[in-house]
Amino acid sequence: MSTTAPPLGASAADSGSGSGSGSDSAPARPPAPARGGHARGARFLLLLAVFLCAACGLVYELALTALGSYLIGNSVLQTSVVISVMVFAMGIGSLAAKPLRRRPVGAFAVVEGVLALTGGLSVLVLYAAFAWLRLYTPAMIVVALAVGVLVGAEIPLLMTLLQRIRRQEAGSAVADMFAVDYIGALVGGLCFPLVLLPVFGQLRGALVAGSVNAVAGVVVVVFIFRRRLRRRVVAGLLAGVAAVLAVLATAYVLADDLEVTARQQMYRDPIVRAQTTPYQEIVVTRATAFTGGDDLRLFLNGDLQFSSVDEYRYHESLVHPALAGRRSSVLIMGGGDGLALREVLRYPDVEHVTLVELDPAMTRLGRDFAPLRALNKGSLDDPRVHVVNADAFNWLRGAHQTYDAVVIDFPDPDTAALAKLYSVEFYHLLGQVLTPRSRVMVQSGSPFFAPKTYWSIARTIGEAGYATREFQVDVPSFGNWGFVLATPGTGPPPPLRLAPDAPRLRYLDEAVLRAAAVFPVDRRREDVRPSTLMDPAVLEYVLDEWNNY
Repeated sequence: MSTTAPPLGASAADSGSGSGSGSDSAPARPPAPARGGHARGARFLLLLAVFLCAACGLVYELALTALGSYLIGNSVLQTSVVISVMVFAMGIGSLAAKPLRRRPVGAFAVVEGVLALTGGLSVLVLYAAFAWLRLYTPAMIVVALAVGVLVGAEIPLLMTLLQRIRRQEAGSAVADMFAVDYIGALVGGLCFPLVLLPVFGQLRGALVAGSVNAVAGVVVVVFIFRRRLRRRVVAGLLAGVAAVLAVLATAYVLADDLEVTARQQMYRDPIVRAQTTPYQEIVVTRATAFTGGDDLRLFLNGDLQFSSVDEYRYHESLVHPALAGRRSSVLIMGGGDGLALREVLRYPDVEHVTLVELDPAMTRLGRDFAPLRALNKGSLDDPRVHVVNADAFNWLRGAHQTYDAVVIDFPDPDTAALAKLYSVEFYHLLGQVLTPRSRVMVQSGSPFFAPKTYWSIARTIGEAGYATREFQVDVPSFGNWGFVLATPGTGPPPPLRLAPDAPRLRYLDEAVLRAAAVFPVDRRREDVRPSTLMDPAVLEYVLDEWNNY
């Protein structure tokens, strides 16, 4: 450090007033740093500000990655882009802060005020850019750069302020600063998924972080160094942070309306239910179908899961061929909307069903949202059903009961978290809850729009030691859609049929199933890899094929 500040009890006039010296300028001659209890208290408050600012900085980073995963998918790419851009920008910010060290208090207060505004509004701005402008990725890079530059400018300025309170050997000062910074990052990283996201949601969570950032970065620092600053500078800085807090508070109050308006831009039909959970964004729309009835549609992270007009085609194909054999105990993985469960429960000899769904908000929706409850016929409240809210992969690792039939109704594997549920390792784990006569049905995407994805899933199941039977159906709201029926072992493919006592169905019969097993030449693919945890080929295929579509 080239200069030190006067003791904390000194007035602004004591700091020297040579020509050109400003309210936070370097003094004409270096005074001694503050000592004793006063310095310890000031140092504690400054390190507390470091802690809070670090926590807020990581919240901004996580908010950007989570939003990108919800809106765009491909969480690995979104995380990689946000982190790499922000780390690069932090280096630029650190260099840019070097000239600002001459007036560190004012510079730090301004940096934190701008950061609080930029980071706090980041999710709202990006959501609007996605909904109205279709410019999410360029906007995300600009926001990540801006936040990164401002975060990078913090440490040099904070180090200067810390040394002005009490001179310290450089290595020791760096150790103290980064220790508190990393602890703050830990707390921010835990608070985002455990507190901010479930309590406030994405938009308001970022706004809350911005408010904390403004108070910690401006008010605390100005309070510590208030006697070194001229009154008009203190008043100006406090007025600035008040304006930042007012903007963030206004955005907080209007967040629901802004979110609803922006979200509606992304959907053709009126939204009747929407919720952002720690796992996904759930949206339900309702409109009048061409048949004259209601068309209720469920979207997860923007991807259509069903339309009430034709969902019976999908769910009949998913469930009934799997229940053509023994079925006293059935496992459903995914399917928190209760529609596959509805079909399973049509068999009176089904004694027990375990439904494993990651997101408790999804099963609550299936139970409590009247239009969906009417569609699934209250299946989630049937006494034969046991609902487990857990990650299916981890749940299988501790499962011991065996099942006669398994129905797997996961969303398409367009994220790393979902791709693991379509891996060789997952199907190996599944084998421990099967009997030699169990039948397994897997929804596998579209053989027409995403043939590599479909046949990779089929090959992955075969690689895990199953005999497979592939088939496809037409679901108008989806288009061509495919499934894989599997049985343990490497024997002949399982027969694709309905049970003799199957209930009367609206779409499927034996003739439809026979035709469904025939694939035209242009829908067959053999040049695909099986998907594993270390080589998630299915993720590569699905991103490439659906992006092209």
